[in-house]
Amino acid sequence: MDTWLVIGLGNPGPGYAGNRHNVGAMAVDELAGRALGGRASFKAHKAARARVAETRLRVGGPKVVLAVPSLYMNESGSAVAGLSKYYDVPPERVIVLHDELDIDAGLVRLKLGGGEGGHNGLRSVSRSIGTRDYLRVRLGIGRPPGRQDPADFVLKDFSKAERADVLPFLLDEGADAVEALVDVGLLDAQQRFHAPR
Repeated sequence: MDTWLVIGLGNPGPGYAGNRHNVGAMAVDELAGRALGGRASFKAHKAARARVAETRLRVGGPKVVLAVPSLYMNESGSAVAGLSKYYDVPPERVIVLHDELDIDAGLVRLKLGGGEGGHNGLRSVSRSIGTRDYLRVRLGIGRPPGRQDPADFVLKDFSKAERADVLPFLLDEGADAVEALVDVGLLDAQQRFHAPR
């Protein structure tokens, strides 16, 4: 069966681990904790500079490579390109999970292709794989309050209230969205995740 590559964007190291910008990487960790009873474990993939777990999201499902680049956000595309080549995964089976300022906190939206909206991780991925036509799981973090600079906002940790009320739901929904994309495809998954709740 065809292999899928699922990438969670973020910055490496413990200083960034709780940042809003790292919610894509957090959601991939959530997915690894679910896959086949939580038996998916990450290993360093030195050729592509990423943490990688090869698994299946359900028994009998296609092979899925879960990955978190070990590079900074604006360089993460080289890891995506390396893994795409190594596992022979075309862009239409690459799923990138990332933070999205233009979506209300806690909401998940799915799309294929489009612009990068000033997101350096997406810009790096598009440049490195030579196309914008890959799947995106957009994890809403909302806009910063007041006049706070968006660049500062994304590099701050989720607040205590967000960690209690928003983040667990967002990570769960992000993992659900990947499962839906792999199982039923983009249009059916969009109908599910874009419907009013």
